[in-house]
Amino acid sequence: MSKSHAILVKKGKKYYWCSCGLSKSQPFCDGSHKVTGYSNVPYKAIKDEIVFFCGCKKSSNKPLCDSQLNCKSEWITSHLIFFVSH
Repeated sequence: MSKSHAILVKKGKKYYWCSCGLSKSQPFCDGSHKVTGYSNVPYKAIKDEIVFFCGCKKSSNKPLCDSQLNCKSEWITSHLIFFVSH
């Protein structure tokens, strides 16, 4: 759950970010929060682009990653391996 999620979003589409961490379809909500005090966080894309949804749930810019070291570093490590090998 701690890594950020690079997602290609589409202009005008709404996305619902999981804030509780229980969703099986991270980083998006699947309704699992209904048994918690959490709620999903809506995000509406203003253009087609790649955005980084927070995975550690500690971002001060929810639902997007704010480059918290514990969140971003895992993404960088896992994706650098991908980019270097392709």
